[in-house]
Amino acid sequence: MKVTKIMALKLLMTLSLAIGFTSCSKKGSTKGGSTATGWKINDKKGGFQYNTKFKKQETPPGMVSIEGGTFTMGKVEDDVMHDWNNTPTKQHVQSFFMDETEVTNMMYSEYLFWVKSVYPPTEDNYKHIYNGAIPDTLVWRNRLGYNETMTNNYLRHPAYANYPVVGVNWIQATEFCEWRTNRVNENILEKEGYLKKDNKISLGQDVTAESNFDTESYINSPSKTFAGNEEIVLKKQMGQKSGRRAPKGATAADGSTSEAKNVYAQRSSGIILPEYRLPTEAEWEYAALALVGNREYNIYKGQKKYPWKGQYTRSGKRQYRGDQLANFKQGRGDYGGIAGWSDDGADITNYVKAYSPNDFGLYDMAGNVAEWVQDVYRPIVDDEANDFNYFRGNVYTKNKIGEDGTVEMVTVDNIKYDTLSNGKIMARSFPGQIAQVPVDDNETYLRTQFSTSDNRNYRDGDRQSSKYFDFGSSEEEAKEANDPKKRMYQAPIHKIDVDSAGSMSKKYDRDNNRTTLIDDNVRVYKGGSWRDRAYWLDPASRRYFPQDMATDYIGFRCAMSKVGPKSNKKTPRGNVKG
Repeated sequence: MKVTKIMALKLLMTLSLAIGFTSCSKKGSTKGGSTATGWKINDKKGGFQYNTKFKKQETPPGMVSIEGGTFTMGKVEDDVMHDWNNTPTKQHVQSFFMDETEVTNMMYSEYLFWVKSVYPPTEDNYKHIYNGAIPDTLVWRNRLGYNETMTNNYLRHPAYANYPVVGVNWIQATEFCEWRTNRVNENILEKEGYLKKDNKISLGQDVTAESNFDTESYINSPSKTFAGNEEIVLKKQMGQKSGRRAPKGATAADGSTSEAKNVYAQRSSGIILPEYRLPTEAEWEYAALALVGNREYNIYKGQKKYPWKGQYTRSGKRQYRGDQLANFKQGRGDYGGIAGWSDDGADITNYVKAYSPNDFGLYDMAGNVAEWVQDVYRPIVDDEANDFNYFRGNVYTKNKIGEDGTVEMVTVDNIKYDTLSNGKIMARSFPGQIAQVPVDDNETYLRTQFSTSDNRNYRDGDRQSSKYFDFGSSEEEAKEANDPKKRMYQAPIHKIDVDSAGSMSKKYDRDNNRTTLIDDNVRVYKGGSWRDRAYWLDPASRRYFPQDMATDYIGFRCAMSKVGPKSNKKTPRGNVKG
């Protein structure tokens, strides 16, 4: 009996130890390894490399974080124009980043400096690249007004350095966003040790038209970045910490001496930022309203008429009581008040941050200049088709693959230019970028959410938007369906013909049958400007302008999508932990 008890006790202890070892084994089986396979991640000997220490997306230079949410987009108060151009719709916007201020003359001048240094306009190959990027300073001219001071000085003079840039068309604003994406990511990769230090400063030496940095080119084909110069595009040893360059012939963990593998930064590295871009109309309006200041728990306490609280354009605070909260046209011949008692401190634009920000921390979301947004204009926002991140203007493309099976790069010899309707010539893409082509049947076949590359006129009433349109029709039938005479909106079509000698023939469309100015090339702009009455300061107001034309009252600011969680709050919502 005694022996039996001793054996039972030994058996119990053995079982306890076994369970303990088993539980320890289960708990530690994926430590430093994959939860899918158990294989070690980021092993210096090789294998799967991933940034497991990523915490959150860094706030990009010059931007503030905008937490997304639900709001009523469109006019909710007076509509003095009586055009039903902005019928209220319920929309949801994802979190994103937005420029704290409008893009200034100094910011844009930095862009012009880079373009001029890398693509010298003195060379015939590049003259249209630089000239196509320069803002139209003649927008200040007026038949019955003396504005030559602004024409000659507004863009370049230091007195206007921190004033919003104007004279920039929608296409130029979009290209500025692309340039900014590349310069910011280039700077990040240099700091992290993936690119040669101070390379971006030595413009005209290491950085040239044939050898420069493009984010998408680096991600898709890093060995071709900077024309494949390995002295600039650095290699890093596996498992090596950021910021250090791998020495040549570095010794691997197993004692062997070999070239480093998996040495380029990728999206999975977590350090490359998404692209800078123009905000969508929904994003811009949501950010301008900043209803977060009117929120109590999960409801908004009323709707704002302006980006600030209250129903008036003047401040009610004791310290600033009576001061205008934005610069705008207050009446005929009144752009800023009387001398000695200026109502808003400006007669044209004003320096950014001259007025208080809204509840998101954004300046000049009313007044100063109106701002381009991404959207193609249509009178009605089609919320029946979509109420999440609403945007009209998607044109889907893909990387062009060359005969060798790799991506085809834009080079000095194959730059393509577009001649705009006003005769301005602009480069479609810059050397060093990946050539783009429209998506085709390989991407659209049997998809339910999109079926064509160009979706600008989707569900706007034309034949392509109807259920009778045959999306599998032949190329000739599709071309017939896109005949300008069968368009939904009969906007004028101004043509520019350029012969082999470079001579330009401008053909102005004088057809009396044209009934509208709306087509796929007009873009929405938002917010009131220094030239506008108070009505246009309402964030819900919306207007349109041809994408290839510029004015003295439209500028822009950039946005960037936020990856990861909606909010950076440390406390998890509900009962979710970790």
